[in-house]
Amino acid sequence: MKIAVFGANSSTGRHLTEQALAAGYTVTAVVRRPEGFPLADPELQTLGADVNDKAAVERAIAGQDAVVSILGVPYGRRPVTVLSRGITHITDAMATHGVKRLLTVTSRLLAVHANRQPGEKPPCERFMYRRVLYPILTTMGRTLYDDMVRMEQIVRATDLDWTIVRPSALYNTDTVSNYHFGPPESPGLYTSRIDLAHSLLREATDNSHVHSVVSVFTTEGIPTFGDVLKKEVMRIGSWDHK
Repeated sequence: MKIAVFGANSSTGRHLTEQALAAGYTVTAVVRRPEGFPLADPELQTLGADVNDKAAVERAIAGQDAVVSILGVPYGRRPVTVLSRGITHITDAMATHGVKRLLTVTSRLLAVHANRQPGEKPPCERFMYRRVLYPILTTMGRTLYDDMVRMEQIVRATDLDWTIVRPSALYNTDTVSNYHFGPPESPGLYTSRIDLAHSLLREATDNSHVHSVVSVFTTEGIPTFGDVLKKEVMRIGSWDHK
């Protein structure tokens, strides 16, 4: 199986690339700076491409069996368009080259930030998270989440075999856990990046949730709220794990 990974130089992308190679798959790691990509393998092609470059995206997707998009940008006040523009180029290229399987990562916060789709239930969270924390985060990341909404809308409008994966607050660990992977209304506050990567690879190969939105969250050894707030949102300190 041949898999193209956009955003492969993110922590999740590197985990996914390593896991796919270990499973015997061929991986095209699509990154903006290929010289800085730390992984090497006979079954790995590292391709320098910007998702804003339609021709480069087409070159990356030609001949693939599946595409995984882990595009992301940090919080900021400026309007964000890279996610929606990038997924437009990705889905157009997939249609051109007859590649059907697509997985894309957004955020569980979209269940709070945006209008829910028909049949989609709100997340079952405690009052503090629903009424205090989530409004703060979705305000800080308004431009990012607005573009995530556009990205999801673009994906849903295609005739590809798509799955949208919404992780909870991300953090780092070294090993895959017994994580939960299921409907978006399922509870769970934190998702380790290695669990997210594992869920993406599993879904890319078994196609259990085609044309579905699913959530993934870690169920054991989760960090404290303070750790995630400082290290992921405020960027204070660092995790003990790379």
